[in-house]
Amino acid sequence: MSSSPLTGAPPRRRAPSGDQRTHRPGLVLGVIVACQMMVALDATVVNVALPRIQGALHFSPTGLAWVFNIYTLVYGGLLLLGGRAGDLFGRRRMFLAGVALFTASSLLAGLAPGPGWLLAARAAQGAGGAMATPNVLALIAVNFPEGHARTRALTVFSAASSASLSLGQVLGGMLTSWGSWRWVFFVNVPVGILVAFLTPRIVRETETHRGKLDLAGGAASVAGTGALVYGFLRAASDGWGDATALGSLGAGVVLLAAFALLERRAQQPVMPLRLLASRDRAFAYAAFFLIPAGMFGVFYFLGQYLQDVLGYGPLRAGFAFLPMTVAMFALIRVVPRLLPRLGAKAMITAGMVLAAAGMLWLAQLSASTGYGGVLGPMLLLGVGMGLASVPLSVTILSGVAPAEAGAAAGMLQTMQWVGAAVGLSVLVAVFGSAARREASAPGADAHRVFVHGAGAAFAAGLLFVLVALACAAFGVRGRLLPRRGAQDPA
Repeated sequence: MSSSPLTGAPPRRRAPSGDQRTHRPGLVLGVIVACQMMVALDATVVNVALPRIQGALHFSPTGLAWVFNIYTLVYGGLLLLGGRAGDLFGRRRMFLAGVALFTASSLLAGLAPGPGWLLAARAAQGAGGAMATPNVLALIAVNFPEGHARTRALTVFSAASSASLSLGQVLGGMLTSWGSWRWVFFVNVPVGILVAFLTPRIVRETETHRGKLDLAGGAASVAGTGALVYGFLRAASDGWGDATALGSLGAGVVLLAAFALLERRAQQPVMPLRLLASRDRAFAYAAFFLIPAGMFGVFYFLGQYLQDVLGYGPLRAGFAFLPMTVAMFALIRVVPRLLPRLGAKAMITAGMVLAAAGMLWLAQLSASTGYGGVLGPMLLLGVGMGLASVPLSVTILSGVAPAEAGAAAGMLQTMQWVGAAVGLSVLVAVFGSAARREASAPGADAHRVFVHGAGAAFAAGLLFVLVALACAAFGVRGRLLPRRGAQDPA
């Protein structure tokens, strides 16, 4: 029996040989996609409901950002630990535990009587998602061989994951308008129960490996990113001269430096730094951090702009994001055909150019901008993300040993969600500084102040996207992938 590249030890246990479940890739992928959509939807489904949540639970403007950030921060910060735990204890087992925690905490979030309760439940949701999703993505890498089969599975997975970010806006608008903001959390309960019921019946358990969890590294990564996010949000409300904000930012830098040292010395690190030895993979990871750092501000600020400035109701505001979703889905059948011909680098670069154009357009936002001035940028962003997401995922997972699939997948999503949390906190800080300056100008009203701050935030988001473009253009070599049939198990 071969040794594990991840742990240096042989596998401890395989799935029971008496398990008579038929391997049905379509059903397995269906469960994976259902879980991923449930978790990804929760990142944005609350955006349209934020004004109602603020009014009902009396959040401050800065505190309101924590409704989004506490979820993405805990989720992204624990993904590496969740992926590693799946390698050690079994991916299906960790997946089921994560689904159970996510479902229960969603129920508690919907019942929240105040801000503290809701934020605690959102943190528990993030922990549940971190236990589940890196392991289902690892199951794709393990169950679908490299080549066309894996590319096809990653295409469905990435398209569903990316589109769910926009669908969350639509679903949030529908639930908030037809029911209550509480239903944006309650909706997860029946989906989670169904996924938990089906998984033991159609998904086989994977082998486990000897080892231990790098709890010190996991704690340092969460604490470090949390300190950075808190520092930026504190600066947004109290200014960049606030001592607490500066102290929190400094502590975040120190903790993340300690995390890097711990990972270098750990025998079984939660983030195997050797995964970054590949130049293509390292720059793809960087792009996966930077893209959501700039993009999630679109959902956060545009959701409020549509309701507070243009006067849309929650339902109409949710449907206003639908063109972005349609643009992403329109590329589902196109990307797998273009990828073998053009290669990953060309597609990632083209997608980033379109996304940068969309962000530049949004940076011109004004109080007189109508929906037409929002629709164009959203279409560019949807097409750009549809082009870039699958090639980035393929680049990162290509050549990864099966035993390291959990760690590689965990790092992929960690970069995405920690990037979203840190990026949004930076954009909120930029928004706060610009809004304060505008509020001091003669004749400034609430709409003008918000739009000025949002425009500055979109300009900062553009910088993130441009750096991601540079990573794709100069860092990812993107060799051509095998054409269909070369490694197609079908």
